[in-house]
Amino acid sequence: MDGPVIETPRLILRPPRREDFDAWAEAMADAQTARFIGGVQARSEAWRGFLSVAGAWAIQGFAMFSVVERDTGEWVGRLGPWYPEGWPGTEVGWGIRRDRWGRGYATEGAAAAMDWAFATLGWSDVIHCIDEENTASARVAERLGSRPLRTTRLPAPYEASEVVVWGQTAAQWRARRAAGA
Repeated sequence: MDGPVIETPRLILRPPRREDFDAWAEAMADAQTARFIGGVQARSEAWRGFLSVAGAWAIQGFAMFSVVERDTGEWVGRLGPWYPEGWPGTEVGWGIRRDRWGRGYATEGAAAAMDWAFATLGWSDVIHCIDEENTASARVAERLGSRPLRTTRLPAPYEASEVVVWGQTAAQWRARRAAGA
């Protein structure tokens, strides 16, 4: 799939490709990796989720990017803009494979995705929907300069999930970036 390619010092963000699916399915089969991004999924369920992201790129012109390590060329996760029907706002979210946790990839990639969402999509604000128990993602949101705004429930099929909505405006983001944060 054609689309934007964003490069950071350690990552390449691009729309998903067919060859990303095996690593995607492995990530969604891992209980720890998948815990806060929809839960463990069989390969056939992961395929539908993978196609949802690809379809969002085709229909909306944006969706989560595949995250590829520059040094290895390996798919290490997904992150970026996400706004399906009924979602509580324009989100930049992240999901990184467990074997790559603790390297700062979520923060690095989400910052680049936020720059892109504000500049290219013209979003006026960004949210991050984070389970209250997901302290690692809360720390990423804090590093990005976001703050807790409210709690809400996600739309079906995730209506059982109450999340904390973190976020900030484009103006807040730009001021933070201009200050060197």
